[in-house]
Amino acid sequence: MASGIYDARTLGKGRMTVLGLQHLFAMFGATVLVPVITGLSVSATLLFAGLGTLIFHVCTKFKVPAFLGSSFAFLGGYSAVTQMGMNQGLTLAQALPYACVGIFCAGLMYFVLAGLFKIFGATRVMKFFPPIVTGPIIIAIGLCLSGSAIQNCSSNWWIALLAVAIIVVCNIWGKKMIKIVPILMGVLGSYIVAACFGLVDWTPVKEAAWVGLPFKMEDTAFAVFKNPNWSLILAAIIAILPISLATMVEHIGDMCAISSTTGVNYLADPGLHRTLLGDGLATSLASLFGAPANTTYGENTGVLNITKVFDPRVIRIAAVFAIILSFCPKFAAMIAVMPAATIGGVSLVLYGMISAVGIRNLVENKVDLTSSRNLLIAALILVLAIGIKYGAGDAISIGFTSLSGLAVAALAGIILNAILPGNDYQFGKNLRGDEAVNFGGDHTANQK
Repeated sequence: MASGIYDARTLGKGRMTVLGLQHLFAMFGATVLVPVITGLSVSATLLFAGLGTLIFHVCTKFKVPAFLGSSFAFLGGYSAVTQMGMNQGLTLAQALPYACVGIFCAGLMYFVLAGLFKIFGATRVMKFFPPIVTGPIIIAIGLCLSGSAIQNCSSNWWIALLAVAIIVVCNIWGKKMIKIVPILMGVLGSYIVAACFGLVDWTPVKEAAWVGLPFKMEDTAFAVFKNPNWSLILAAIIAILPISLATMVEHIGDMCAISSTTGVNYLADPGLHRTLLGDGLATSLASLFGAPANTTYGENTGVLNITKVFDPRVIRIAAVFAIILSFCPKFAAMIAVMPAATIGGVSLVLYGMISAVGIRNLVENKVDLTSSRNLLIAALILVLAIGIKYGAGDAISIGFTSLSGLAVAALAGIILNAILPGNDYQFGKNLRGDEAVNFGGDHTANQK
């Protein structure tokens, strides 16, 4: 296999297409899992993963070989907002567009951070988002979601445990591409076994058309404004906006990892302000049309490391394939009939991995938890997020709106970090620590 960003241009159309399909395969399992868990449209998710990736490439001058797929970090936000909506008498389908409004605003936060990076530089801005804040928030995201994973597993523990076992085997003993896509392997393996035992209802697949539009207007954020519940809109924004703190740090970590993998400093050229702008624009656009927030995918960075082909055009081929698949409702129906136990088993690992990434963020940045300052910040973030989630029914009422546990925890962490003395974090000093914030899984494939 040819190696390097320039050698990829000599591969020819056939090999470039195969490499593009490989990137599609790498992102697929994790990307479609988010709409399956949340209730969003699988077709819209694929469409805006593809479009979002192309938008990102335009914003970054077609230089960065990154694929944008569904973000796991916002799952807690979706859960909190939909629960608040259902507590007010809405159905899940009616409540989801309110969460999409919150995601739209979270995407706009990327614009703000991009502007700050451009004006003040990364080192000065990241002083406000040290690992002692982002690490515990990431830990809390995974723990707050753990209950739903157990509920789904309870529908059939044998299928759930099979999914877990396949993920573990692929992640520990898998080679090359298999090691990159353990979630997809877990989904496929447990899904096939469940189908063999008659645990899958194929009726929706038989009834689905082969060709159709990827989304319906009633499922988009625009549907909220036909008869808006302004208090719920505000609550959704407040609940989800602070989570963008963690996802923006994840984005920066992924840019560090891609730069390390390719040997090209994308933080300098095209610059973090451009990559953040592309990610934020893709996320805001996707949320408007009922698709999940986007994020740069570590799985695809792992593929870059395996193939040594860094040409961004290969990623754009994968994006086009994702867009084409989005117009096939029958394909989306096959994803939608996935057994709850399969979702539960995969989620059990995934949510645990999210929390573990938070721990890794603390460890690899050598955060001193013997410091009273740091211990206090971490303690309050964790107890507020988890306590409100399980002790106050997902959110607490403040005035005329509600705040999710994650929102309260993030705000508390940011404020405490800003006012308490002793913040000595310096972004860029520890590359390994900067990379240790990928919610999607294994970074070992990215390390040289």
